[in-house]
Amino acid sequence: MKIFCVGGAVRDELLGLPIQDRDYVVVGATSEAMTQAGYQAVGKDFPVFLHPITHEEYALARTERKTAKGYKGFQVHASPDVTLEQDLARRDLTINAIAKSPVGDLIDPY
Repeated sequence: MKIFCVGGAVRDELLGLPIQDRDYVVVGATSEAMTQAGYQAVGKDFPVFLHPITHEEYALARTERKTAKGYKGFQVHASPDVTLEQDLARRDLTINAIAKSPVGDLIDPY
């Protein structure tokens, strides 16, 4: 299981802005592993969990395929074999597709 900070927190840090909240993507894990580790499942449509202490959001790495119009028109595939790069590719803006490792390395596929 590998955990990366993603999205707005990484973007805001790079821009020198205050970080409002942090979101994380978890690569190489299952929903069962997350709940066994104490995370609380909260995602109805996506595999999203709350950290047991910080209550920050941790989502399993996933891919999405558009299947219909609207916000819910997606087919989601979340499994331990989804890579960080595949997860980052689904994000809305390239600046939101930058991840930060626990040791501070930036992963920017674009």
